[in-house]
Amino acid sequence: MLNTLSGRFLILTVIFVMIAEVLIFVPSVARYRESFLLARLERAQIASLSLLATDMIEPELESELLRNAGVYNVVLRRDEARELVLSSPIPAPVHATFDLRAPSAVTLIRDAMARLADPEERVIRVIGAPLRDAGLLIEVTMGTGGLRAAMIDYGLRILALSAVISAVTGGLLFLAVRAILVKPISRLVGHMRHYAAAPEDATRIVAPSGRGVREMREAEAALALMQGELTQALRQRARLAQLGSAVAKISHDLRNILTSAQLFVDRIEASEDPQVKRLAPKLVNSIRRAIGLTENVLAFGRAEEPPPTLARVALAELVSDVVESERLAVEDTQDISFSEDVPATMTLRADPEQLYRALANLVRNARQALAGHPEGGEIGIAAREEDAAWVIEVTDTGPGLPDKAREHLFTPFQGGARKGGSGLGLAIAAELVRGHGGRLELGHTGPEGTRFTLRLPKGELD
Repeated sequence: MLNTLSGRFLILTVIFVMIAEVLIFVPSVARYRESFLLARLERAQIASLSLLATDMIEPELESELLRNAGVYNVVLRRDEARELVLSSPIPAPVHATFDLRAPSAVTLIRDAMARLADPEERVIRVIGAPLRDAGLLIEVTMGTGGLRAAMIDYGLRILALSAVISAVTGGLLFLAVRAILVKPISRLVGHMRHYAAAPEDATRIVAPSGRGVREMREAEAALALMQGELTQALRQRARLAQLGSAVAKISHDLRNILTSAQLFVDRIEASEDPQVKRLAPKLVNSIRRAIGLTENVLAFGRAEEPPPTLARVALAELVSDVVESERLAVEDTQDISFSEDVPATMTLRADPEQLYRALANLVRNARQALAGHPEGGEIGIAAREEDAAWVIEVTDTGPGLPDKAREHLFTPFQGGARKGGSGLGLAIAAELVRGHGGRLELGHTGPEGTRFTLRLPKGELD
């Protein structure tokens, strides 16, 4: 019972109802005591009327009147004169006097609790106002035995009634909680377990019922949204795993092809043709980078990039290689130009292959953006040295990144800057830069163009 929501709710309901009844019990018992004493005063006043009709009554009748009124003696005050109307022997001295003409609630509660706490029978004096203005004051002397017994009996009846009310209220609330909360929660837990058995299955996503309490509807809607996103993420992860396996196989075959191509290029380098001599080294470098990339894919076998191997890098020469490779990819019909603003003596500490890939991805994205721009444009690479970092900026005068690319910048397969793009270029560049302890940032983008800023922290040069 204590381990269930409905059981705990039942127990708490009973406890709270009993607390409320206790708060009602104390003033109720105090009011009952007051009513009991006022009733004794009223009966004593009625008993004293017999003496008003005649000056003398028989002792037997007087004793019977006092016994029926439940008091020892009666005193009336009329016209400022205090008169003992009825009297009988008092078994003990008067213990306390209580004035009921204008008592406060605190006084009534205090006197009632004191009476309940004292089991000894006492003799008390009670003062009140006579009914129907039959004098200025009526005073009786009485014992407390019957008063305490009546108060205890009344209190027990209140507690018994409170227990019945608590049980009925708790039972009704128990059933209500099970119907309104426990059953919907159990149903929701069942949906979660059903979905957990096969989270890739979209048919297991919970369908919000649209009925019941608002909080449960909101919980179902939030759960459906989370399950939908998780299912989509799991499917994308499975596709990425399949893609990784396919890339590993392709890389294996491509490495063999490139190795053969490298053998042919080695022979081409021996040619005496000036044009061939000028282009052969760049072709050799390109093939070497491609072979290195495929070997890294095969050796690493996972999505993360290997740690960079830091060395001194002449940035101007590396940027020139990047620009030259991308310039060869520009078609004759495209009006795309390149500019380089890199100090010839600028040397930074980085992995040359990874830095080349990062810059090549950025420049390639810029070229592809300008290729779809009818007016063409210019791509610029500039570098400068700051106190704590080397800064490289890649700019273009293209139309800017679309909204989707900005929202999912550097996210694989979601941040594509052009239609049909995979979004891998920026993600790879950002990961390579992070491997150097730096960061890749989008400076600005819009109709006037786009600027990416690459920051590499400085370190001690070898």
